[in-house]
Amino acid sequence: MARLYADEQFPRPSVEHLRSLGHNVLTVQESGNASASDPEVLAFAIADNRVVLTQNRRDFVKLHQSQPDHSGIIICSDDQNFVRLAERTHAAISAEESLQGKLIRVVRPS
Repeated sequence: MARLYADEQFPRPSVEHLRSLGHNVLTVQESGNASASDPEVLAFAIADNRVVLTQNRRDFVKLHQSQPDHSGIIICSDDQNFVRLAERTHAAISAEESLQGKLIRVVRPS
């Protein structure tokens, strides 16, 4: 299972569900980085070999483009169905052999 790093925008109930699915999820709050900037979030994730998990699509797409050597970035559409968000994220992770350097988009069904 994946080692994930959830930023402040990613919903806590989805974090908990991802954990129940076997993923190792650390939040920015748990790491003591609650007020970290987006580049600092990415730097921490790189240093700890974790995949960033966020709903901040615009900023993390730019970070991916400027710094493509990372453990992975998963950007998710806003979805108030937190279990469904976690399930779709889990499916996206499971579909990849490696997340290294990848930008994975998880979009809400229309």
